[in-house]
Amino acid sequence: MNLSKSKYIKGLKCHKALWLDKHKPELKADASAQTQQNFAVGHQVGDLAKQLFLNGVEIEFDTKNFPSMIAKTKQLITEGESVIYEATFSENSVFAMVDILVKNGSAWDIYEVKSSTSVKDVYIDDVSVQGYALSGVLNIGRCYVVHINNQYVRQGELDIRQLFTIAEVTDRLKSSDEVESKLKQMQQMLANDEPDIDIGTHCSSPYDCDFKPYCWQHIPQPSVFNLSRIGKKKFDYYSQGKITYQDIQLENLSSVQSVQVDSYLNDKVHIDKSVIESFISDVVYPINFFDFETFQNAVPRFDGQKPYAQMPFQYSLHILHEDGALEHKEFLGSEFNDPRQDLIQNMLADITEVGSIIAYNQSFEIGRIKDLAVFAPQYKDELLAFNSRFLDLIVPFRKLGYYHKNFQGSFSIKSVLPAMFPNDDELDYKKLEIQDGGMAMDTFANLHLVDDEKERAKIRHDLLKYCHLDTLAMVRIFQKLNSLLK
Repeated sequence: MNLSKSKYIKGLKCHKALWLDKHKPELKADASAQTQQNFAVGHQVGDLAKQLFLNGVEIEFDTKNFPSMIAKTKQLITEGESVIYEATFSENSVFAMVDILVKNGSAWDIYEVKSSTSVKDVYIDDVSVQGYALSGVLNIGRCYVVHINNQYVRQGELDIRQLFTIAEVTDRLKSSDEVESKLKQMQQMLANDEPDIDIGTHCSSPYDCDFKPYCWQHIPQPSVFNLSRIGKKKFDYYSQGKITYQDIQLENLSSVQSVQVDSYLNDKVHIDKSVIESFISDVVYPINFFDFETFQNAVPRFDGQKPYAQMPFQYSLHILHEDGALEHKEFLGSEFNDPRQDLIQNMLADITEVGSIIAYNQSFEIGRIKDLAVFAPQYKDELLAFNSRFLDLIVPFRKLGYYHKNFQGSFSIKSVLPAMFPNDDELDYKKLEIQDGGMAMDTFANLHLVDDEKERAKIRHDLLKYCHLDTLAMVRIFQKLNSLLK
C-alpha cells in the first residue's frame, strides 16, 4: 500500500487521523476558509518559485491518472531534462510529487517550496520522505526548502531571488531506516481496526487536525479546555478525569479562572465597579472609537511592502461626544492601488485633535500606526502622536470589571458582545456577509481579482458594514459599562 507524502505527514502527527482519513474520510471536517486561502497562497508561491529554475518542464496534475504523471516524469528524466516541476514518483511505498527537481551533475537536487517564512520541523519530515521515495530510482544530491524571505521589501518589479530564501536541509533529513520504519508502522496500523488514541496536544500541533470534531465529541461545553490561559495544564486535568467546571472548582485556579467557574456554576454576572470606574475615569471626550482592517500578501504587490506585512486598507471611526451625540466616519481604500497614503490622510483629518482614542486590543492599532509612520515619514510626528491617546477597551474585562459566563474564558469582542447584548440584531456579526477580521482580510486581498464591477461594489459594501460594526460594538460596550456606574 503506497502512502502519499501528505498522508505520511498526517500519520506522523497521529495514527488515528491517518486511519480515519483512509477508512472514514466522511468524518473529516470541511476545510475552513482560512485553509482554502492557505492552499491558494501556496499555489501562487509555488508557481513563482519555478522562476528560480527557468526552462523546466511541468508535469500536468491529473487526479484521475497518476500513472501518466509518473510515466511522463520518467520519460523526461530519460530524455535528459534537467529541471522538472511537480516531478511525480511512486517508489518505496510512497507516492511523492517534488515541487522542483534539478539535475546537478550526476545527482538530482530536491527543492520543496513553502509559503511560510522559515523552515519548520514538519518540512524536514516532508523532504525526508521524498528523498526516501526517490532514492530507489535516482541518485539524490542535496535537498532544500524554498521559503519566503520576510525581510524583502519590494521596490519596483518583483525580485524573485530576493523574495525567496533557499535553505539547505540535507544534513537535517531523517535517515532512510527511520522513514522506512515509520512507513511500515503506518501500513500495519492501516490494516487493523481504528487505533485507540486519545486526544492530546497533537490534535492542534503543528496544525488543527481534520478529525478534531469527531475525536473531541465527548468533551462537554464548557470544559477545562475553555479555561482562560490554561495552557497545557488542561490535559493534566483531562488525564485526571477532571473535565467539567464542577470537577475543578476546588482546584488552585487563577483569579480569572475562579471568576469564570463561579460565574458559570452560579449563573451570575461578575461586576467590579471599581475596575470599570478606574478605566472610565481616564477617558477624555470626544471619544474616538477606532478600528483598522488589514490584509496580507505572501507576495508583496506594492512598493515598500514586505511579505505578510499587515497592510491597513480600511478603518471605521465612531466619535462619541460628551452630550451623547454620535458620528461615524470611515475609509476603504482602492483594491487596485496601495491604500496606505490615502488612509493616512483621511485618518489624520477624521480623528479629533483632542480626546481619547479607544480600540479593542489596542496593540494592533498602535502597531499599524507605527508601521504607517515608517512608510510615510512626512507624517511621522502626527501619526505617532495618536498612540499616546489610546485606551484599550479590553482592559476592564481582563481585569474582571465585568465577566459573563458566556465569555467562556475569552475576552475578544466576538465573545463579549453577544454575551452583553444577546438577540440584538444591530450588534450581531452573524447577520453580516463578512463576519470576522480573517474574512475581511482575505476578501480584500483577493478583491482586485474580481472582474465583475457590481460584485466588487457589493463586497466593498459588505466590508464597510463589517468594520462599522466593530466600532459601533465598542461604543455600545462602553456605554453599557458606563451605565453600570450610574
